[in-house]
Order: sequence, then C-alpha cells, then structure tokens
Amino acid sequence: MAEFITFPSLAYTDRAGLDAYLQMGGYKSLRKALTAMQPGEITETVKQSGLRGRGGAGFPTGMKWSFLPRQNEKPVYLVCNADEGEPGTFKDRDIMRYAPHQLVEGMLIAARAIGCNRSYIYIRGEFTEPYRCLEKAIEEAREAGLMGKNILGTGFDHEMYLHLGAGAYICGEETALLNSLEGRRGEPRTKPPFPAIEGLYGCPTIVNNVETLAAVVPIIEHGPEWYIALGTAKSPGTKLFSICGHVEKPGVYEVKMGTRFMDFFMNDCGGVRGGRKLKAVIPGGSSVPMLTAEQCETLCLDYESCVEHGTMLGSGAIIVLDETVSIPHAVQNLSKFYSHESCGQCTPCREGTHWFEMIMNKLIAGEARREDLDLLLDIGKHISFRTICALGAAAVAPIESSLARFRSEYEALIRD
Repeated sequence: MAEFITFPSLAYTDRAGLDAYLQMGGYKSLRKALTAMQPGEITETVKQSGLRGRGGAGFPTGMKWSFLPRQNEKPVYLVCNADEGEPGTFKDRDIMRYAPHQLVEGMLIAARAIGCNRSYIYIRGEFTEPYRCLEKAIEEAREAGLMGKNILGTGFDHEMYLHLGAGAYICGEETALLNSLEGRRGEPRTKPPFPAIEGLYGCPTIVNNVETLAAVVPIIEHGPEWYIALGTAKSPGTKLFSICGHVEKPGVYEVKMGTRFMDFFMNDCGGVRGGRKLKAVIPGGSSVPMLTAEQCETLCLDYESCVEHGTMLGSGAIIVLDETVSIPHAVQNLSKFYSHESCGQCTPCREGTHWFEMIMNKLIAGEARREDLDLLLDIGKHISFRTICALGAAAVAPIESSLARFRSEYEALIRD
C-alpha cells in the first residue's frame, strides 16, 4: 500500500498550518541547514542524493544549482515554478494546499545554498486556493521568525513573494515564466544564456518545480544515502504521481522509483474503473507518448524504464484510458489544447499545431483521406526540434505515438 514517505503532510487535509507542521518535525531541516551546514555542503548533499527535477525535464537539481557563476556581483534569485498546467497533473496543487510549509522550508534551504535573499513563487492563475494557502504559510513563517530578517538568529535574511499568473500554459516553461514575472509577454527565451547565468531581471536565477524544492527538506534531514535507498541507482528517491482518467482510485500518490507500474496501478489505484479493460496509458502528462496496455505490463515508474518503453516520466501525470475510449477522439482533444496554448512565437509550432487541430477535426468528422495520416506525421517532423521551447514537441508526442500504436483506429475513420 502506498504511503507518503517524504511528503507526510499529504496524508492529511487538515494539517497545513504551522503548528501541525512543527509537530511533524517541520523546519528541523532548515535549522540544520542554517546552523550546521555551509551553503556548498547543502548543494553537495542535494547532488549526492541524485534528486532530479520533478517538473518534467528530470535535470539533476544539485547540478543545476552549481551552474550559478562563482564570480558574481548581481543578486541571485530563486523562482519556484508553481504554474502547474500540464493536462492530467495536479500533484503540485496538493503540495501547496496540504504541505505549504514544506515548500516554504525547501525554498529557504535552497535559497541558503545558492546565496539568495529574495525568492518568488509563480502560481498558475486558476490556483486561487493554493495561493491563499501559501500566503498564509508565508505569513505564519514570518511571525515565527522563519522568514524575513535574521532567520533563527543565524544572520540569514530572506523574503518570499507570490505571483499569480494569468492562466497561460506556456508560462510553465521557465523562461516564459521569467518574462511573465517581469511583466512582459509570456514567451520563451532563446537559450543560451540559461537562467542560471542570466535569468530574472538579467540576474543569475534558479528555477525549480514545487515538488523538487519540497523534496529538499527530507534529503537534508535524513541524508542522501537514505533518499537514494528509496529508489533505484539511476532514479533515486520517490516521486509524486497524479493519476486520473478511467481508474478506480484517482488521486496523488507517492511511489518509490522503480516500482512496477501494474503493481502500483492494481494494488494502490484499484485498476481500471468498472472492471473494464485497459487500452492505453499516458504516463507523464499529455506531452509524452502514450503506451499500450501490453507495454504497461513491463513498465516501471522510473526515468530509464520509461525511455526504454518509448515514452517519458514527465511530470508524473498518469492518464488512464479504458477500452471504451476512441484514441483519435482523445488525441483530437489534446490537439485542440496545444493549438490554443501555443504562444505563436515560433512558426513551426504556431502553424503546425493549428494544422494538427484542423486535420484531427477533419478526421473525426469523417472527411479525412488516407494521406492525411501521413500528413500528420510529416507536420510533426517539421515541428520537432525547430522551436525555441518544447511545446511543439509536446504537441507532436500524442499524434506520433497514437498513430504508431493505434493506427487501425485512425484508419477506421477514413472514408475511402
């Protein structure tokens, strides 16, 4: 049975306040980081733990922190990416609602590690309740001497600010987020320079996901060896998964890396809703390739296994599709989403996602020709790796994977 190991507060819906968090051992890691560790030691501990970004890219967190320039006269910023807009993903929302102090503590530790005195949390525009929860947590921390000047009497100063976005999916991309935070249009920037060199207001900036920053807390408390032992050698630790769709027990689960998908799906989530057959699974959010039921039999929930099966772990958003689902109809919905959310900056993405939507609409209406299926694949080739950010490739993933694995369902809609 799944349990919350590194996110104990998620097991409850009424322990988001500071008193409850302190009773569960909250802010012990911060005290340890401020009184018993040097900033470089914190970064090295996170490096040794093997913690990878939990927002989708999976980049090693400690390594990312170490990219900050050593000789720097500008202020350093920390930005928490709480713009959780990936279809199927809702684990960060739960952290902000039920474990806001763990996020605040993780950010304070990260800020200490990178020499930062000011941080920002950029929250998805629709997340008004999580915003209020974090606002309260920050104020509680301030009143308890855990925020502001001379935190815990150590001489460490830090201020934390909340910023509510306007609902644009593209602002989940770190440089588009930074543009939005600066009051500019939310469009991705060309890289290099990367944010660690030139980020918010042209200053060195670290952008980390909500889950990533919150996971720093137990790593500092228990040590890297403890965290590594929870997962596999190449995918250490645990991961939060949000599972939805045709599943008996949807929700947010903490799973040890390397766990067999079917063990988790059947034992913890109750299998397919209504006892129907499993048809397909999208294991990491709408932007990763979907898998057949047969592929899921050998899938493990870690980075390496997902790659071996031709997909990605992504944000850990598992979307379950049962035997009643028309795959082309499901992909049509995703194509509408990506066409609507393209910022329009890059021509291949702007035009390609629009064409994806048009052709999928044509297919569902029974007006497509057989060559339109090849046209979908051809458009995909002209989008992938030809855009500033990954939204274009994200739009291609459901098209290419569904055509490769469920082509017969597309062909059944063709009028010869």
